[in-house]
Amino acid sequence: MKRVLLSHGSGGEETQRLIKEFFIKHLSNPILERMEDSAVLDLEGAVAFTTDSFTVSPPFFKGGDIGKLAVAGTVNDLAVMGARPKYLSAGFIIEEGFSFEELEGVVKSMAEEANRAGVLVVTGDTKVVPKGQVDRIFINTSGIGIMTFKGLSAHTLQEGDAILVSGTVGDHGACILAEREGMEFEIPIESDCKSLWDMIEKVLSSGVQVHAIRDATRGGLSAVLNEWAEQSGVEIEVEEDKIPVKEAVLGLCELLGFEPTHLANEGMAVMSVAERDAERTLELLREHPHGRDAEIIGRIVGNGSRVVLRTPYGVKRIMEAPSGELLPRIC
Repeated sequence: MKRVLLSHGSGGEETQRLIKEFFIKHLSNPILERMEDSAVLDLEGAVAFTTDSFTVSPPFFKGGDIGKLAVAGTVNDLAVMGARPKYLSAGFIIEEGFSFEELEGVVKSMAEEANRAGVLVVTGDTKVVPKGQVDRIFINTSGIGIMTFKGLSAHTLQEGDAILVSGTVGDHGACILAEREGMEFEIPIESDCKSLWDMIEKVLSSGVQVHAIRDATRGGLSAVLNEWAEQSGVEIEVEEDKIPVKEAVLGLCELLGFEPTHLANEGMAVMSVAERDAERTLELLREHPHGRDAEIIGRIVGNGSRVVLRTPYGVKRIMEAPSGELLPRIC
């Protein structure tokens, strides 16, 4: 089996061959094919710009891999700001000995997800480090999106807003945890890793009044809601039995003592929507394949900078933000 050698990161003939046989082959577009030191992009108006690094372990998991995750994660960071994802960069740090087969799988996943999301990977970089100095493969992606819907912000939540989630909670974190621990379930736990722009655009273009959107990655739903409560100075009340959680995810959490709301998602959006538009937004989400499990889970009930969880028995308790490192290298 052919493997990546240190010489593939030297900048010479082997590097050029690696770039052409893997990255250009699968991510090909006219801008990338020029292979200049910088991509020249045609942009108009306000843009959103984001960057993220992906170190997920293991790099291959049910529902995706580090390549798909790198594209979807960056696309979603743009999408939740109301920006149409347009261009990505991709930087690879590869451990000496990583197989060509695995590398090609990662790059093909990136290409497929980029195609689904309608973005181009227009520039990149590859470094190879000696064995043991990085764990197999790390990827950094940056993204540029055209601001299509302005005004979304964690500082603009209002009393009466409904809080919605577009899907089940904790799927990605539970999947990674199960794979690391070698745990098998009757119904396999899959990551929800996917790009959300198409779904988000459908909601925003409908005319419903959306004040904020976030993708619930590290820290999960609990982190998003607590950040919103802090930044807008509001009290959010959540109905515990309205939070959608898959049975297998709930079982894993009960077994290991985790809260589903603390586990990451990589394909679920949280929305704060004007009360009058809550049901219409829910309908729009459920019409889209990525939003079939959407639910209205709570409301903004006043000032207070906290999140309150109401149990099915009517008891209220504070939904704490996650603290410490629950699960390192989740994305």
